[in-house]
Amino acid sequence: MELIKFQINASEMIATRLADYLKDPLMRTKDEIIPFYQNLSSITGSGKTLILADCIEQIRAYLSTQPVVLWLSKGKVVVSQTLENLSNGKYAENIPNYDVKPLLDCKERDLQDDKRGLILIATVGKINQKDKEEGDRRVFQTGFDNADSSLWDMLKKRQSFAGVKRDLIIVYDEGHNLSDQQTQILLDLSPTALIAASATTKVPKALEWYIARLKNEKGMKDKDLVVAVSNKEVVDSGLIKKHISLGGYLTPMELAINNLLADMKETEEATKKYDCRFLPKAIYVSDTNMLLSTSEVDNHLVPFNQRRARPIKIWKHLVEQGVPPEEIAVYCNLKFDKRFPKPDNFNLFSGGDNDYEEFTKGNYRHIIFNQSLQEGWDDPACYFAYIDKDMGSSTQVTQVIGRVLRQPNATHYPDDKLNMASFYIKTDEKDVFKSILEEVRKTLSIDIPEISISYHIGSGKNKIRPTEEPRHEVEVPDIAIVSDRAMAEIKNVVDKMIDYSKDDTNTIGEGSTIKVITDIGSNEDGREVTTVTAHSNKVTVRWIFKRELDKLAKNAITICDISAPKFDALVEYNSNAASYVKDEAAKIAEIYRQNSIIMQNPIDTVPVGEVIINDESIEFKNSVHARYSDFNGFELDFAKELDKTGLVWMRNPKNGILKIKLLDGKGTDNFNPDFIVWTDKTVYALDTKGDHLIHTDSVRKLFYLEKACDGKDLVIKLISEKKYNVHGQVIDQNGYTVWQLKQGQISPITCSTIKEAVNTCVSD
Repeated sequence: MELIKFQINASEMIATRLADYLKDPLMRTKDEIIPFYQNLSSITGSGKTLILADCIEQIRAYLSTQPVVLWLSKGKVVVSQTLENLSNGKYAENIPNYDVKPLLDCKERDLQDDKRGLILIATVGKINQKDKEEGDRRVFQTGFDNADSSLWDMLKKRQSFAGVKRDLIIVYDEGHNLSDQQTQILLDLSPTALIAASATTKVPKALEWYIARLKNEKGMKDKDLVVAVSNKEVVDSGLIKKHISLGGYLTPMELAINNLLADMKETEEATKKYDCRFLPKAIYVSDTNMLLSTSEVDNHLVPFNQRRARPIKIWKHLVEQGVPPEEIAVYCNLKFDKRFPKPDNFNLFSGGDNDYEEFTKGNYRHIIFNQSLQEGWDDPACYFAYIDKDMGSSTQVTQVIGRVLRQPNATHYPDDKLNMASFYIKTDEKDVFKSILEEVRKTLSIDIPEISISYHIGSGKNKIRPTEEPRHEVEVPDIAIVSDRAMAEIKNVVDKMIDYSKDDTNTIGEGSTIKVITDIGSNEDGREVTTVTAHSNKVTVRWIFKRELDKLAKNAITICDISAPKFDALVEYNSNAASYVKDEAAKIAEIYRQNSIIMQNPIDTVPVGEVIINDESIEFKNSVHARYSDFNGFELDFAKELDKTGLVWMRNPKNGILKIKLLDGKGTDNFNPDFIVWTDKTVYALDTKGDHLIHTDSVRKLFYLEKACDGKDLVIKLISEKKYNVHGQVIDQNGYTVWQLKQGQISPITCSTIKEAVNTCVSD
């Protein structure tokens, strides 16, 4: 799977920090190092598993042994998904030099055969026993195939056929669940590194002594132990939804769900309009066997039509509203008696984790569940969540929000209905919803301030919309990078790249230290000694070349032919050959940026859909949507004056319906202008700028957009307060400046009033 730039940066930071540490590690004993520790702090939906997979592949390239990776997580569902994704699923191609298997399937020969790295996956329950003898006997006691050693002892030893002790990397997904007890057991394995992935940076007490030594003796700060992924980059990348709508319903359950179904139908229509190739899904969270109106337990010794358990009531209502039963799954431990069986079309998954694989095969669109499905189930097509009142604690609501955050196809769409997660919280009291709302808002504003939140309390009868429909039918042009002019020169560089297939000198890197186990007599366990080797694990030239281009100019790889055998050459990651390959990738990235052009297609356009608004929205007369929100003072003054021109215009959302690609590689890859204006011959992309940004942004964002065919021009202009001269110097604290291209040069036009500035912006 292709990595996004922030994912590459995060994985590389962990790997390079570990590589630097291993050049001069702290020692716990004469032969045992203090394990290196890193916490990957990354929100739900940011691709933690992909980052970690890429990271351990890089770590393998730095190490001199083929590492063993013990990959742990709390929930069986998460472990099952990880095993599938890493072994033969979507992340398998990111770890081409590893074998992947469940921990309990590991045999001694797997640890001895070190031709490749080895990933062992397990739940923490397998190692969570204070007394190992009382634990999972397949892990801590002698196995049938291991007559003289337990699996745990083999992991501690992890000796190859050649007598080399392999490095152990422990990866703990959802690291905030790491307990002192688990940590101590893991440390007994003498790992090389422990990498925890979590949205928080909670550290177990058992690690504090190790971390204190890293800080005191290596001069490390807290920031050196944490790799924090930018939430803004995650939102901007399209991996997660950028809006959340919270609705509190003081109504019967049926009316709240009716609103959900109505919104779901509108969103489904939008998915078809924009050819999204998925249909929206909904989840319904409630207790399992409790009645809707009392604290009594549902009687399962009655016919199905008399049952009153909440999941059954929700199922019945969905079917009454026309939802096909084959689209509904009930994932909870509902009780049924053989004398009063469930209907054949009632799809019940009551086995919990054991039923999970079968459940996922159904591709259900309406899923009714209790808390058991909250860990691990993540479907980007899930847009809607009904939460029953008794499940409505702020913690539980926040957990459910995490299940609905992922964005389909990692793409933000021109209709904000497709960029928004909607929640329908059934509660009896307005104050209960308000307390939930405040806690969720506080949590999200700290963790993910880039996500906007709208909320309302409704009766269920009157539909309240967090989005505003367009009242004018307008479209924005498609904008793409065209690289035809770069292809010949890039091909020339690729063709001339050195073939290292038979080079035994430049492909070898600097020496490193490993440990060797030497047997002393047949009855001795052996002892560890130290030796020096001049080799680290090799990787292909193709792997290095592609990684470097992905960082520097991601799309450039699409015009590079890397199928030649010379790209199969194996080199060490810190060798002269690797440095040469990185330099050639940098050269190609520069050619790509210099010779590619940003082109608009006036015919291939995208219709403008709904946009998010909040309670502080402002009404306009001539805008595409009747209301807009989230203005600063300058933007609002500009919008009001723009509205007076009578032209059709719109406020471009922060994540952009109109996104203009950038090629300079010095910041973001896209430019989202604040305003779009349509005239007979031109589409204007207008952006209001602060004083501190005007010089940088005028250089980056003012350029001519070529057209792929006849049609309207797309013209970019920037507007700033104060008057500037051509050198970017302020000549008058009053007035405004419109920045535009004139004969290929950036030209400032000074204006005394904002009306004059607006008129200058929308004139050729």
